[in-house]
Amino acid sequence: MHRELRKRSAAPVAARVARTRPRGKPKAGTGKANGSEDLRGMARALAIIEHVAIRPGRVVDVTHELGLPWATVHRIITLLTKANFLRRDPETKRYEVGPSLWLAGATYTANHRVLHAALPYLHKAEQINGIAVHLAERVGNQAVAIYAAQPYATDISKAQYGYHFPLHCGSKGRVLLAFAQPEFLKQYLRRPLEKLTELTVTDPDELRAEMQRIRQSGYSVTVADVQPFTGSIAAPIRDASGMVVASLCFIGRKTLIQNEQRRELLLEHLLRASHSTSIDLGWRPHLV
Repeated sequence: MHRELRKRSAAPVAARVARTRPRGKPKAGTGKANGSEDLRGMARALAIIEHVAIRPGRVVDVTHELGLPWATVHRIITLLTKANFLRRDPETKRYEVGPSLWLAGATYTANHRVLHAALPYLHKAEQINGIAVHLAERVGNQAVAIYAAQPYATDISKAQYGYHFPLHCGSKGRVLLAFAQPEFLKQYLRRPLEKLTELTVTDPDELRAEMQRIRQSGYSVTVADVQPFTGSIAAPIRDASGMVVASLCFIGRKTLIQNEQRRELLLEHLLRASHSTSIDLGWRPHLV
């Protein structure tokens, strides 16, 4: 059951487009048939890239989880690998993100307005002992870290670049989910929700109530719902319109986050940094 939930919840949004067949039968000689096939091929390539970015795997894994023909997946993965968008790990035989995609991602962060505004406050937060610092944004159903650092923290696994988690898991994702459009939140809570640990909340009613608490308090605290030994706190970053465009997150050992005195001190640093970044982006509190 748990394995099935992981497969269903990890399927990329683009995969639904990739599995959709063109409607109607195009007339001969119009060129629409080739156009439709080209678009479907592109949708499948994008679905495979998105899927492998979230969950690296072999051709057979991608075929099974996306519900696409093996020959189609093999052909597309071969082309993407030749173009360096994907790479094959020689030991595990799994396909994963390649250097060409990293080039595109690096260009994205180099021109990221929110990241540039947050950097002074991120660097200051990095001096706090015992935490990893993340700046995250929503990409589909995932909370994706566009900045991660933990120079003075005890090494915290899965707190580096490249680890992305569903929005309901961890404080940074919950903040992004809480301030998302109501229709997105409604649709998200209808889907099967992945359980990363025994403490991951997957009950829609409980999550709905938690989203309301986050909107009222302006921050989120989670403990042991992503990894059994960690906890985190996160707060929203807003743009000039008041829209939440990112979340700032401190990740530490579970004992650190559970210590009320230390947590309150961290929360003070967190809210100051998130508010300062938002103000630099043009946000004014009276607009919320």
